[in-house]
Amino acid sequence: MASLDEKDMLAQDQEDVLEILRMRFEVIPEGIVAKIMSIQKLDELQRLILVAANATDWTIFLEELQEGEDSFRLLGQRFDPIDHSAKKG
Repeated sequence: MASLDEKDMLAQDQEDVLEILRMRFEVIPEGIVAKIMSIQKLDELQRLILVAANATDWTIFLEELQEGEDSFRLLGQRFDPIDHSAKKG
């Protein structure tokens, strides 16, 4: 069972992912909010914070969200938030 500190960190990381997504993409579908709020692994949430901040578009974030804890590298132009050639979506 998670300690109180770990629960606080989980809650903070969940909110951080959502806030970054709101800043970058404005609207977050309820199903995505629920999925993020259900994640109980700090490593996965911390990776999603990086993905949310660096994915070039919404589709890439969704792909990475589906990868879950199995994904661990953020490489290439897919994760260049200032790449003006990438499609915003």
